[in-house]
Amino acid sequence: MEMKTLTNLVVCVGLAVAAGCGPPGDTTSGTMDSDPQGGGAATPVADPTWPRLPDDWLIGEVGGIAVDLDDNIWLVHRPRSLNADETGLMQDPPVSACCNAAPPVLKFDTDGNLLDSWGDANGYQGEGYEWPETEHGIFVDHLGYVWFAGNGPDDHQVLKFSGDGTFVMQIGQAGRTEGSNSTEFLGQPADLEVDPETNELYIADGYLNKRIIVFDAETGEYLRHWGAYGNEPSDEDTGAFEPGIEPIQQFRTPVHAVRIANDGMVYVADRVNNRIQVFQKDGTYVDEMLVEGNTLGAGSTWDLELSPDDGQSDLYNADGTNQRIHIIDRAALEVESYFGRRGRYSGQFHWVHNVVVDSMGNFYTAEVNTGRRAQKFAVGR
Repeated sequence: MEMKTLTNLVVCVGLAVAAGCGPPGDTTSGTMDSDPQGGGAATPVADPTWPRLPDDWLIGEVGGIAVDLDDNIWLVHRPRSLNADETGLMQDPPVSACCNAAPPVLKFDTDGNLLDSWGDANGYQGEGYEWPETEHGIFVDHLGYVWFAGNGPDDHQVLKFSGDGTFVMQIGQAGRTEGSNSTEFLGQPADLEVDPETNELYIADGYLNKRIIVFDAETGEYLRHWGAYGNEPSDEDTGAFEPGIEPIQQFRTPVHAVRIANDGMVYVADRVNNRIQVFQKDGTYVDEMLVEGNTLGAGSTWDLELSPDDGQSDLYNADGTNQRIHIIDRAALEVESYFGRRGRYSGQFHWVHNVVVDSMGNFYTAEVNTGRRAQKFAVGR
């Protein structure tokens, strides 16, 4: 199929204050020219009260965000990313009235009320598993199991827990990696999703390896893996991305996200290549598109999510370099609109890392680097 090339957004935001479309990174108004869901949905509006934490808690970089089947919102953040100034209550002696690092795993309702939390400032330690040094990616599957990954230098494992934090299974091993064609070991996995139809675990593997790998989510048995275009992945150095060059036949690291649509299409975020590739579940290549194709640095395709309508008509892309959420027509693989802009205020982004939606279509985002927050964007009807 013909690749859709989008070197700039094909739409401009519609407010009079907007300056028009420009090269990636240009300032925008942060508003959308069309709704994210169709059918008269309003522009997403940031809720500055979401989420609500105890007065003495602070979250660090938010490495992952997920929505479960009950519309609860789960965060995994990085307590160890907070510095001594931010955690004054944890110093000996305490140096200020706030704060303590929040536990790394946090569960909220859609109103932002805290429902549960696991762990402490050092992560979530226990017998039989290796908690990652750098928390990265969270997914809650159709059976209520909670999955985590990590992208620290030695984080080559994926963890499975029950909803109350009871350890269930580990795939891979911290400190051990054997390349992109290993059937047993991982390489700094970034993201993951469980297919409810088959109970198969798909891993975007990731920051070191260059592939999608699939395991049985119950037993941990290896099933299959593939690279870009369905090729056998290679660990050869692909060099730096350059705009306008012929698309390379391998993923560049990081392979940052994987999402499975109800119709069986599998979407993969090849972040630094600024592209989204589409596959069948067996790894057969279907199609691809570029998003903000001239983007350099950390790339434009950071996370993927599907709209909650029955046909999942839209695909959402978190772009942590251009600091926006793209709304993509899934059938056409074309950007329809976006929202967000670079900034520190409510509704703006610094390194927007993840995006999910609840059953009503409200957006929830997570930010890393110095963004260090989660936000809700309500969509009225």
